[in-house]
Amino acid sequence: MATPQSVVKLVLDENNCVQVNLHGATLTSWIHDGNDMIFVSEKAVFDNKKAIRGGVPIIFPQFGSWELGPQHGFARISQWQLLQEPTKNDNGSVSAVFRLSDNEGTRKMWDCKFDLDYCITLWKHSLQLSLKVHNTGNRSFVFTTLLHTYFRLLKIADVTISGLSNLEYIDKVANGERKQEQSALLTVNGFTDRVYLKASLPHDITNVGCNQKTLRLTKENFPDTVVWNPWAEKAAAMSDFGNDEYPNMVCVEAGYVSEGVNLPAGEVFQASQLLEVL
Repeated sequence: MATPQSVVKLVLDENNCVQVNLHGATLTSWIHDGNDMIFVSEKAVFDNKKAIRGGVPIIFPQFGSWELGPQHGFARISQWQLLQEPTKNDNGSVSAVFRLSDNEGTRKMWDCKFDLDYCITLWKHSLQLSLKVHNTGNRSFVFTTLLHTYFRLLKIADVTISGLSNLEYIDKVANGERKQEQSALLTVNGFTDRVYLKASLPHDITNVGCNQKTLRLTKENFPDTVVWNPWAEKAAAMSDFGNDEYPNMVCVEAGYVSEGVNLPAGEVFQASQLLEVL
């Protein structure tokens, strides 16, 4: 497991807190009213090398396979720095800021200069995750990015996801075929790996956490939504994921992935997701 030195905690009170591992700045726990809303596999590896299986891994600068480096980029497997210690704010929230800057290792893969800032803000009934990419170099670069949020469930058969009806999506299970979502409320009953395009509406996700709450996911400047569950066969093929854990999680992921962000020198890109317990 993670060592205490590698973990940052944002504490609102004894029943509402967040835990972040500096490896990947991966949020690994969000306790709301004493119940964790975030899934982390019991087989997750905490070796400061491998991406943590679960939580909210940060995907940057590449979503998916990448000819220049590891799948989903290097942000989720890099050591981040704590830029701002957890701080109580006047509005009753607590927040912290983490930073990943280019270094020799990142530039060997992707020769670009950047600061990637990640602000986490916790309220009594909500959690905001905000990304800011600053191009600190003298030329533009292109990237994709995503918050790969794993939600904890009692049973995936009881879960519905709103805000996707009639949207075009890329079905990665069907070799990238483009389809249109027919369901008013999406249910997951098999291996699912979809990129929904122009998903501007909030997503209400039902029966999240052991207390089976409805969560509303609202996005800012994340045009795409990815829905993923490995189901039985894919779960069995992953060494860091339990064979019987797939019914207890679903990923609903806010991203900018169907096309890249072209960020000019000196400019800043910002995006965020807000998770509210209804």
